[in-house]
Amino acid sequence: MPEGLIAQTPLKNREESRMLVMEKGEISHRFFYNICDYLKKGDVLVLNNSKVLPARLLKDNIEILLLENLGENCWKCIGRKLKVGKIIDFDGLKAEVLDIDKDGNTTVKFSYEGNFYEHLDRVGLMPLPPYITEKLEDKNRYQTVYAKDLGSAAAPTAGLHFTPKILEQIKALGVEVCYVTLHVGLGTFRPVKADKLEEHKMHSEYYEIPLETINAVKNAKRVIAVGTTSMRTLESYAVSGKTTDRTSIFIYPPYEFKIVDCLLTNFHLPESTLIMLVSAFAGYENTMRAYKTAVEEKYRFFSFGDCNFIINKE
Repeated sequence: MPEGLIAQTPLKNREESRMLVMEKGEISHRFFYNICDYLKKGDVLVLNNSKVLPARLLKDNIEILLLENLGENCWKCIGRKLKVGKIIDFDGLKAEVLDIDKDGNTTVKFSYEGNFYEHLDRVGLMPLPPYITEKLEDKNRYQTVYAKDLGSAAAPTAGLHFTPKILEQIKALGVEVCYVTLHVGLGTFRPVKADKLEEHKMHSEYYEIPLETINAVKNAKRVIAVGTTSMRTLESYAVSGKTTDRTSIFIYPPYEFKIVDCLLTNFHLPESTLIMLVSAFAGYENTMRAYKTAVEEKYRFFSFGDCNFIINKE
């Protein structure tokens, strides 16, 4: 993975990212604005509308990254330079460290006047992945244009390519655009260190699926998941039958997909659970060939990078 291919900033225009299409094992090179060429009436496109919290708080050498709302102004976090009992004032948003467990997970209680999320929007930074070292000028570029429900610690990045115009073009084809919510946690991106895949434990993430999405999926000619988060949400529902739950589903080869026919996703970190999910869907050999081709063709990788459209059903 050449470091120079890691996209450090978003493109000026979202829809101009490149798109490597894999259909029946054949690879072609397009741009995301060509997506309508591969969609048709009767398809259901499923998007994750989770919205990223500006969850990174910095003061001097102290850092807190919010992961999950525990209620009563308490949050599960990770951070550095933290000690139990320490109180940090982030310009009117005060954080008291209540507990730190052996894995570094920290419980922080906040005190403030007014609205917590207004304070967070004012003082918080977008929690960009560590491989992105350049400053993000516009925090909205790390949000999808359809982001709605606050709760993610990282963006569902496959959705970053969409624009309102392209969504309207997709709907005009007779494609039904539906939504799920899965609040992305950092555990999704952690590398697998277990010697055996089945011993790797995924961190659980909250999801919910509206009834209209369930009905649309049941009647679809093809279901197209936008991103691994949408894929994991739909497959979690297929396994559990629950429309609202927490999921720690870990998809790797071999896996029999129960709902999804096509997947739009970005290019992922080596040794991550995400590339394992893609390998389960496209086949290991096909996935490795696609990534090799993407490197040779100098595609842009990871969160702000280009995309890969895998079509398993015409």
